[in-house]
Amino acid sequence: MALLTPEFGLLFWMVLSFGIVFFVLAKFGWPIIVNMVDERKAYIDKSLDEARQAHERLIGIQDEQARLLHETREEQQRLLKDANETKTKIISDAKERAEVEASRIREENQLLIQKEKEVAMQDVRSQISILSLDIAEKVLRKNLDNKPAQQDLVNKLIKEIS
Repeated sequence: MALLTPEFGLLFWMVLSFGIVFFVLAKFGWPIIVNMVDERKAYIDKSLDEARQAHERLIGIQDEQARLLHETREEQQRLLKDANETKTKIISDAKERAEVEASRIREENQLLIQKEKEVAMQDVRSQISILSLDIAEKVLRKNLDNKPAQQDLVNKLIKEIS
């Protein structure tokens, strides 16, 4: 039961030893402990600031990455649009040149056909005139064999001339 109801002398020595320990700790221990806690707090605060700054830089880098990605996509779309416009222009220019060339070739062919037609017509006329002269010569020979037929032919030609 002595533990539950201490005597006055025991209580005095316990308070005195607690006071000495408290004084020694307050004089030598607490400043070191408080200093270490303050240093640890400063280190933690510094680490939190650095982490916050790293997070802000990371957000800035992510924003920059998103901006660059957006710009790259816009540039890609612009290049594709330019390429499509160039392709369309090249195709339309090629079509126009092809149409002009086809038209020129058609005109040349028509002129060539016209010239060949004229040459053929001239050849046909020449052949017809040669045949006509041959036929006329044969007819005239036959008709000119007798004198009255010759006289009628001459009279007829004179009438046509006048």
